[in-house]
Amino acid sequence: MKTYLLISAILLTGIQLYSQKAERLDTIFANEHKNVALFFPQPISQGITGASHFVFTHNRERQQYFGLLQAKPGTESNLLVIDAGGSVYSYILKYRKDLSRLNYFIQGTERIGTEKRDLPAPFKDIEPKPNQLDRETHYRNFCFYLLNKKERIGRVKKRNQGIILSVENIVFNQNELYFVIQIENQSSLDYDVNFLNLSVTTRQKGKKKSMQSLKKDPVFAYKAPTKIKKGHTARLVYVFPKFSLSNDRQVLLELNEGKGERDVVLKISHRFINNPN
Repeated sequence: MKTYLLISAILLTGIQLYSQKAERLDTIFANEHKNVALFFPQPISQGITGASHFVFTHNRERQQYFGLLQAKPGTESNLLVIDAGGSVYSYILKYRKDLSRLNYFIQGTERIGTEKRDLPAPFKDIEPKPNQLDRETHYRNFCFYLLNKKERIGRVKKRNQGIILSVENIVFNQNELYFVIQIENQSSLDYDVNFLNLSVTTRQKGKKKSMQSLKKDPVFAYKAPTKIKKGHTARLVYVFPKFSLSNDRQVLLELNEGKGERDVVLKISHRFINNPN
């Protein structure tokens, strides 16, 4: 099973290995309450987990020597890490409620192999091709991390007939804004979600005031619900390309009920958009 997980991760990242040794993988334990830090000999270039209930985060814009691991209860998985020098590391991941170790200092001798890189011809400019699968994996892992983070931006919520719409957090990461949204159904009826839209509005000044609205589509939606049962709460994340607002603009988050009229419109000030976490 461990060998299968390792081969799957290598095929996913599309790398070729040489000088690989068949060695028993070490196991790293994590949970949702504490950050487990992994320090590597060289800055981290890439880190991928084999299952969404394990999240490994690291600075992709400015490569650093450490990454943080969190987990939710679930079956064991694996972690594949490639550092800036091309060294490849692989570990089995398991959930454990109580952790006895929070910091791992990885030695270079623990690598399982080296990434074989095809070097371009001298002075030849080659435009890198984006890896969509890797990008979606990053979205999924980072959204999972945000839903388990207790950080809040303040009181941003609106209620209508027992339906409470709130924005818990707005986070900037890799030139994108992550909106952590919560929908709570305190009514006695299930809530069918028709749509949840985000738009930027501008209020025109003068005697005849009007509102101009521009809808923004997320590049990724994580755990967006279609139904919220009575007494239940749904938490989700919308990812948008980075944007900022002038003082006369604001964001409207509109929740629309299918076959019902319990719609909720939440206004978000430009201050929250321009000062994300």
